Amino acid sequence: MVDIHPKNPMSMCPMASMCKGMADKPPSLLLLMMPGLALIVVGIVILVEPKVLVWLVAVLAIVLGVALLMMAAWFRRMAEQFQGAHQSP
Repeated sequence: MVDIHPKNPMSMCPMASMCKGMADKPPSLLLLMMPGLALIVVGIVILVEPKVLVWLVAVLAIVLGVALLMMAAWFRRMAEQFQGAHQSP
């Protein structure tokens, strides 16, 4: 007979040991909370000074533009390597 409700449900999860190890380390919990805290602070700053939102959007646009240019250059290099590897003499 299959036990539908095991005494220790974490024993069924293959990732349970990794998650338990991560939860036992206090710095990892703080690192998991940092993005949420940062977003709350950014939201409060935007409420206090709405001009900050314009700067954040501008910085985001610049960073995304640079990232897209770098990704395009990487794809071009990969395509050149792929074309060079498959050409017959």
